[in-house]
Amino acid sequence: MFIKTLTVSDISKYIKKTFDSDFILSNINVKGEISNLKIHSSGHIYFSLKDNLSKINCVMFKRNAVGLEFIPEDGMKVVAKGSVSVYEKEGIYQLYCDEIKQDGLGELYLEFQKLKNKLHAQGLFDEAHKKYIPIYPRRIGVVTSPTGAAIRDIINVSIRRNTNVQLLIYPSLVQGKDAPANIIEGIRMLNKVEDVDVIILARGGGSIEELWAFNDEDLAYEIYDSYKPIITGIGHETDFTIADFVSDSRASTPSAAAELAVPLLEEINNKILSYREILNKNVLNYIDNKYYEVDLLTRSLTMLAPGNYIIAQYERIDNLKNMIYNSFKSKLLIEKTRLSKQYSLLNAHNPLNILNKGYSIIQDDKGNVLYEVNHFLDTEEVNITVKNGAVKANLNVLEVKNDT
Repeated sequence: MFIKTLTVSDISKYIKKTFDSDFILSNINVKGEISNLKIHSSGHIYFSLKDNLSKINCVMFKRNAVGLEFIPEDGMKVVAKGSVSVYEKEGIYQLYCDEIKQDGLGELYLEFQKLKNKLHAQGLFDEAHKKYIPIYPRRIGVVTSPTGAAIRDIINVSIRRNTNVQLLIYPSLVQGKDAPANIIEGIRMLNKVEDVDVIILARGGGSIEELWAFNDEDLAYEIYDSYKPIITGIGHETDFTIADFVSDSRASTPSAAAELAVPLLEEINNKILSYREILNKNVLNYIDNKYYEVDLLTRSLTMLAPGNYIIAQYERIDNLKNMIYNSFKSKLLIEKTRLSKQYSLLNAHNPLNILNKGYSIIQDDKGNVLYEVNHFLDTEEVNITVKNGAVKANLNVLEVKNDT
């Protein structure tokens, strides 16, 4: 029998053709764990899928990679859909992936994403609708399983942080088809309790199927419509549910939810001491300020008192009296000085003063002063005034001599 000799490339082409024509290999789902992951700058993704026995090389080109709803990571369990073919250049077979889904998610994950997008578009996740978480709650409602680890963690954290805070527990299913309705009923019941300040929805970790009750659409609307604020503590730090996105605050675990809801008693006491010191200081400052205001008012009242006004007016009258007295005294002194000067001047010109020098004044009987020679011609009787008196005499004119 003649056996044709083939080149290496011929063999690769033959094997590739055989693979491509195989019905199963051309449309296959492969389950395995991602390893040797490399996301190329071109957008292509290169990796291997392995199980405990074997490994297969895989590639996902950019046109398909852009549709991924998660970022692949080493160690992630996935189901890859595509075709097995031969890479001729290297002569190796590999899986060409069209789709990649996380193993265990499948339709549930797609349903989760669909509901998440729907509620997000309706605004249920908006921060503007988040309710205020009270800083100092007195009573906290808890919706969770009464037998799970979550309730024990919440109780332990609550007791450790603040023994004054009460927990009101609504025992609920947290897994299974009846769990969403049970949780909704718990929220409604706790909303009716007047002194419940905040509600915690809690559950321990688990798979997406085990946490699925918290991805219920009706539960999402119930959380959104709750009158009281709701904190979620569901699963572990990496677990996210629809309830987490709608709630007013999301904690990574039930313990973290309790720490978020229950204030630390020591911090409260320290704040009270600090506020007390501030209050005492403010009160003392206020009292000091009021004392100062009273002192100012007392001084003002003293200054404006009627008695002080009257005393001031008496002083003013005394001042006016002194001013009048001094004014009169000064005026009188001035007038006396002026009068003295006039008296001296008048006295200096007093004709009687010349009598002291030996002169006399001669008057006729009518009192006319005779000071010219012709005044004596017709006068027989005269009055002569001298220094110390007057003499009346008969005039006998013997001769008249006129010098003019």
